[in-house]
Parts: sequence; C-alpha cells; structure tokens
Amino acid sequence: MNASMRAFSHATQSEQTEHKILLRSNGCKLKEGIQISITKNTPLKEVLKLAAPCRCDSCNHGCKFGSGSLAGDDARNIAKFLDVSEETLKKGFLEEIELFNKKLLRPKLIREKGKPYGRCVFFDDNKGCTIHEVKPLECRASIQCRDYGEDLSVWFMVNHAVDVNDAESIRQYAAYLKSGGKLIQGAELESLVPDKEKLGKILKREI
Repeated sequence: MNASMRAFSHATQSEQTEHKILLRSNGCKLKEGIQISITKNTPLKEVLKLAAPCRCDSCNHGCKFGSGSLAGDDARNIAKFLDVSEETLKKGFLEEIELFNKKLLRPKLIREKGKPYGRCVFFDDNKGCTIHEVKPLECRASIQCRDYGEDLSVWFMVNHAVDVNDAESIRQYAAYLKSGGKLIQGAELESLVPDKEKLGKILKREI
C-alpha cells in the first residue's frame, strides 16, 4: 500500500481522471509523454501492463514502509511459491487490515518499536522483493516511478476494498472523497450506487 493510501486508508488529492504520463524504457529513463486514462473499469490486464515490474529505488521505497494487500488467488500462489500451506502462510507471514470496512490480508510488517509502519516481511535490501513473481495484486498493480501510479493504487482500492453492497463501506469511501481523496472515472459515488434514493439513505445512515 503506497503512502497516499495509508493516510485515511488513505489518500488525499484532488480529482483527476486523465493524466499525461512519461514512459520509461531503461529503468526510469524518461521518454516523451502520451495521454492515458485509468478508470474503475480499466481491465486488470491493462493495469498490469501499466504497472510493468520495476525494481527502481522509487518502487522499492514503499516496501520499506508498508506492504500491498492480497486479492483473488494471491494467498494460494504465494503459499505454493514458498512451498508452505496457506494456513502456514497466513499465520506466519500475513496480517489482517481493514480498509473501507473490508478485511484484507497483506504481508506482515517488521516494525520498529512504537512505529505503525515497517518493512514488508518479504523485502530484502539486497534482493528486493523475494516473492516478486507472485507478489500481492496491490503490489503488482502499483508503480511509484510513474506519475499515474496513484491512479493505479486507487483502481485497486475501488475494485478490491470498497464494497458497493456494504453501506458502511460506501460511507467511509464518501468520507475519503470528502476529505480530498483521489477520484478516478467510474468510481464516483453516483456510479457505485446509481439508485439516488438508496445512496441518500446510506449517507444519512438510514441504511
């Protein structure tokens, strides 16, 4: 989870739905930018193309202060990669967090005493991510060295943390937006809950 997501669970910036991005060919070498739009409905396949694996200092930095959440078959794939059972993985290497009233699993953080953040249990200073081939979806869908990185983080958040069928999740997401949280196209409250009457009742805590 990047720094912007940790702030409320946890980002705060003004709305942007289309960005000029800088493509990089060698590591983080910049090339001429083009226009791209990341929306809630951008297919996972396209998201992963935009978040091509990178081991630069900017991308490794986040691993020293946090970790990304699992989704889908991540637990099974990581357990297989480590040659352990899913139960062993969850007990020994993962921790539970709550984001927008939804419980998620992420790699444990190795925290210094009294600090809420810490290094991902799978990060090594010399090797980088030791489960790079099967790292959590939030990690795979994240890239910090490109200026659309936050959009990808929000894409993960609205597709895998915000639950449109949970009123409290919607209320917490509404609070996130009200505080200045990043918004991508297709993730507006009215798009998530098209029924205006229902949305109104949710926000008034009548549901």
